[in-house]
Amino acid sequence: MFKAIVISKQDGAQAGAPPSVQLADLEESELPDAPVTVRVEYSTINYKDGLAITGKSPVVRKFPMVPGIDMAGIVEKSTSDSWRSGDRVLLNGWGVGEGHWGGFAQKARVNGEWLQRVPESFTTRQAMAIGTAGYTASLCVDALVRHGLTPDKGDVLVTGASGGVGSVAIALLARAGFKVVASTGKTSEGEYLKALGARDVIDRNELAQQGKPLQKERWAGVVDSVGSHTLANACAQTRYRGLVAACGLAQGMDFPASVAPFILRGVSLLGIDSVMAPRELRQPAWDRLARDLDAASIDRLSTVIGLSEVPNAAQNIVSGKIRGRVVVDVNR
Repeated sequence: MFKAIVISKQDGAQAGAPPSVQLADLEESELPDAPVTVRVEYSTINYKDGLAITGKSPVVRKFPMVPGIDMAGIVEKSTSDSWRSGDRVLLNGWGVGEGHWGGFAQKARVNGEWLQRVPESFTTRQAMAIGTAGYTASLCVDALVRHGLTPDKGDVLVTGASGGVGSVAIALLARAGFKVVASTGKTSEGEYLKALGARDVIDRNELAQQGKPLQKERWAGVVDSVGSHTLANACAQTRYRGLVAACGLAQGMDFPASVAPFILRGVSLLGIDSVMAPRELRQPAWDRLARDLDAASIDRLSTVIGLSEVPNAAQNIVSGKIRGRVVVDVNR
C-alpha cells in the first residue's frame, strides 16, 4: 500500500463543480502500466497542479487521477535499458498529473524516456525545490541567451517575480550578470526578491492594465509567466531588437497586443514550452540550474509541506498566496 492524492469526478455533480480530492491508500497493482517504478521522495506544487486540484481549469484529462506534474525519487524496479534500481531520477511534465498518474504519491510508474538523472550537486528535495517552475525559468534564460541577449544590452524584466518561475529566473539571470527588474503584486516581498538578485522591484500594476501599442523602451529582455495585458505591455516596452520569453498565463491566456513592437522594433517573442520540451533543451536547462543555483538560493526560495497539505496549498497557489517554491515531502 502507498499514499496518494487522488482526484475523482463527483457522482451526480453539476457541470463546473470542483472535483473530489482525497488522500487515499492505494495498492501498487493500481499503478499505470509503464516500465519504471519510482519510489517518490519529493514532489512540488506548480500553478498547473493548483488548477487541476481546484478544478479551475480542465487540466485533468481522465479520472481518477493522481496529480503532480513533478517528482523526484529512487528507481525501485525497471525494465528500461536506461535505468536501474537505485538510480536517482526526476521528472518534469510529459503529461503526468494530467493524463498519466503523477507525483503526489509515494510511488509512481512511468515511461523511462520521461526521466532524467538528478544532478550530482542536488538532493532530491532540492531538485523539487526547483521543479517545473525552476526548470521552465532556466529554459527561458537559455532561450534569451541563445538568441543573443547579453548583460551589456540593458535591463531584463521578470514578471510574476515572487512566484516559482520568477524567483528562479531572477536568481539565474543575476548569476549570469544581468541587471534584473522584478515585477510583483507583493511589493512587501522586495527584500526577498533583492536577496535573489533583483536590482529593482516594481508594482505589477504598472503592467497589468491595457496600454498603448508602443511605449517607452525599457527592457532588453523579458521573462514573462503572466500573459494577458502584462505580456502585451512588456512587449510594447521592449527595446529595439529585444527578446521576450513567454511561459505562463497567471493573469490570463489572452494576448491583447498589436504587431507594432514586432514590425517597428524587431522585438522577438519566444514561446517556452516545458511539458514536451525535447531532451536537447531539458539537459542544458538542468545543467544551468546545477551550475548557477547554490544551496542557499534554493533554500531561500522554498518551503516544505506534507502530502496531506497539498489541497490547501493548491488553493493558495491559484489565489496568488504562495511565495517561491513549495516542496511536497510525500512521506510526511
